[in-house]
Amino acid sequence: MILQLFKKTKTLNFERAYPAPIATVWQAWTDPEMLRQWWGPEKTFIPECEVDLTVGGRIYLVMEAGQEMGKYQGTRWPMAGTFTHIENGVRLTYDARSWTEGEEDGSTIEHVNDITLTERDGKTVVQLQITITNIGAKAKMAAFGMKWGYKASLDKLEKLLSAR
Repeated sequence: MILQLFKKTKTLNFERAYPAPIATVWQAWTDPEMLRQWWGPEKTFIPECEVDLTVGGRIYLVMEAGQEMGKYQGTRWPMAGTFTHIENGVRLTYDARSWTEGEEDGSTIEHVNDITLTERDGKTVVQLQITITNIGAKAKMAAFGMKWGYKASLDKLEKLLSAR
């Protein structure tokens, strides 16, 4: 059943309006120190994060399950990507793959992330489209859960930007 549902949803779309200047939201997506503060759902943290903000440059981060995640504590989910399009302050696109550390062969999810920033009514609107292009044999549940993971991350981004 879940697999059937996921086959119908290869593209995930999100739109959020944040009460922050576009430059600050851009920084949140492109500065490794800011990215560490909001990426991933609650009970996870980012021990490694690199951003080479050039076309052909790398984005790499590792999300790790914290102690609050019980039996999953210490599980690491890397994401490695390459920027394919950058319009400074406006748009980022990168091809990426995510996996569970130690299980890369079967757990890899390949996806394209496209982030567009615009100003509307004094807020910065983030449009995020994730197109999932390939799912490893052991990654179907993880791919299905990406919707909730990104939603949780965008919620954390809102908290970060509201506190500034």
